[in-house]
Amino acid sequence: MSNNDHDQQDEKPLDPVLEKVRRKMIRLQLVSAGVMVVALMAVLIAIVYKANRANEASRTPAITEDVPNEGSTLVKAALPEGFKVNATQLSGDRILFDGTDKDGKRKMLVFNLRRGRIDAEIAVGAP
Repeated sequence: MSNNDHDQQDEKPLDPVLEKVRRKMIRLQLVSAGVMVVALMAVLIAIVYKANRANEASRTPAITEDVPNEGSTLVKAALPEGFKVNATQLSGDRILFDGTDKDGKRKMLVFNLRRGRIDAEIAVGAP
């Protein structure tokens, strides 16, 4: 019985100023919780999206992913004058030209398809 009397004494109505502050605090708490839920959903969506993109990348061959294929693209590889190509290799968006220059020295040229220029020139042989 004494508990009931004690509970009734504690539940006196608040004055209007404190009631207004209490309502603002509850509203702020609800808005904050809503923002946290939206942020958590965004993070989960980003994780699922990234996981699916990684799975797609592993399923498609690298050559179709890296080589530009916007229709018929013309890229000219400006090789040095007198360079004789012996072999070529394609890796992603780069082509390796293995050959000899005009002096007969063996060289390898790495041509970048996206940039349309030679990225590296490698001299092969004894120093």
